[in-house]
Amino acid sequence: MKSAILPQVHVEPQLRADLESVLREGETLSGFVEATVRSAVQHRLAQNEFLARADAAWAQYRSTGVSYSVDEVHAELQAKLEARRAQLRGKHRPAST
Repeated sequence: MKSAILPQVHVEPQLRADLESVLREGETLSGFVEATVRSAVQHRLAQNEFLARADAAWAQYRSTGVSYSVDEVHAELQAKLEARRAQLRGKHRPAST
């Protein structure tokens, strides 16, 4: 696939100087901008997915009237967390000889 070019962004000289001052060794301005844009896009996609799930949950509640208390939700999430931790502990145990 061909690469595309993002539009130029005009910024104040101080912002550019600040940006250049935080670049790590071997990191380019272009690389930093690309990584930052990728991160922002991923964040926005995650936000959109979250909002879509929230809208769907709200619509389901409006149509069914069924809801769950904070304690019920917390207990379910805690159980999932504990199950996953137990699963991971089992994977990292040394093999018995």
